Amino acid sequence: MLLVGGATACENGKKDGSGKAAGASSAQPSAPVAGGSATEALTAAYQKTSAAKSAKVRMTMKMSGGLGGEGIEMTGIQGWDPQVMDITMKGGLGTTGIDSMRVVMSKDVMYMEMPTDSPLSAAMDGKRWMKLDMKAAAEGSADAEALKRLGGMGGMGGVTGMDQGQDPAKQLALLLASPNVKLVGSEKVEGADTQHYKGTLSFAEMLAANEGSRALPEADRAKLTEAMKKAGIKGYDMDVWVNKDGYPARMKVSIGAPEGSVDLDARYSDYATTATVQTPPENETLDLFGKLKELGAAGAGAGA
Repeated sequence: MLLVGGATACENGKKDGSGKAAGASSAQPSAPVAGGSATEALTAAYQKTSAAKSAKVRMTMKMSGGLGGEGIEMTGIQGWDPQVMDITMKGGLGTTGIDSMRVVMSKDVMYMEMPTDSPLSAAMDGKRWMKLDMKAAAEGSADAEALKRLGGMGGMGGVTGMDQGQDPAKQLALLLASPNVKLVGSEKVEGADTQHYKGTLSFAEMLAANEGSRALPEADRAKLTEAMKKAGIKGYDMDVWVNKDGYPARMKVSIGAPEGSVDLDARYSDYATTATVQTPPENETLDLFGKLKELGAAGAGAGA
């Protein structure tokens, strides 16, 4: 599952570049907890990354222990101002029988291209793409407000894959909120020199630092924090490797739980690459939530 929020691109086969959308902005870092050169370097990296608005990305997500063992690799281009994405996912796609899938995200909508030989293609009414309108799903939910607010958050959305929480500027903003951020030392990433920084955040600290979470009522924040405590999720280990140009070349987030861990490891390159997303035309898409609504209405009518 991929949580999407705040994406801005155009639909029905038109294109949208990565120019600044009205009212769109990356998360602003809160006042850094730790001081010193590490904070200064990461603040500069945040500013450059936020201004770049897009990059090429290669990310792996691995789950260990009782959470599973399969890994997923995602490669493509990502934009965060506005939020757009065009990636290919490989491996670890569960029991779908699909080894590789292209995913396009735009305007709170995710499009998944079904391979013609996929077991799922038989249920696609002859269409190539499955459409998931996350905003429509949230509005149709009994807990619509909470879903919409959480959809705009980083943190837990990121444990399920590449969503807007994996905007590297937002990840830097969270790392800057760590009370113990520090410089580990000089290391090579993809053969290039980088500076490795590290910090940890408790779930409560992540919520306090995250711009999206501030929209949550205090009671909802408390419930969310308590749920994470019961799940045994104590916090996040965050690492970033900043290259000589001042951009993150690699970012890693590790989230531990009693059943196992989730590790997200992203490599970024070609910052400020124009993130142009081509969404499929409507006549090639099957609206999943629309289809479910139709089936539900038909079932209700038959029951009546």
